Amino acid sequence: MSSNDSSAPSGAPSRRSELKRAYKEKPPAMGVFAVRNLLEGKVLVGSSLNLPGALNRLRFELMHLGHRKFPALQEDWNRLGADAFSFEVLDVLAPPEEPGTDLGEELRVLEALWMERLRPYGEAGYHPPPEPSAS
Repeated sequence: MSSNDSSAPSGAPSRRSELKRAYKEKPPAMGVFAVRNLLEGKVLVGSSLNLPGALNRLRFELMHLGHRKFPALQEDWNRLGADAFSFEVLDVLAPPEEPGTDLGEELRVLEALWMERLRPYGEAGYHPPPEPSAS
């Protein structure tokens, strides 16, 4: 069978065309991710409006020695190798039901919850410790 769906009536979109269009219209998953150093227990937490894209970019930067924002992560990657790390989606943010929702703010809140939960600072992670809050 060819790539054209011959069972579709003439002039009707093929199943493949429909799937392709649906894929393009569907927004990418957004949410919070983690990169875990499996040997030393350290973790990096991040968030993105495009989780697959963010994880691919991060993996690419690490493989090509280009990660500048978290140099300790790059150093550990170089020293331990790719197999010592996992890339995980921690939480997915559901698409908003109301237009005008500030997705960036929603992600910051969700990321802050995971930062509080995992505490990826110092020996436990790749983030600088949070600044003490002025009370």
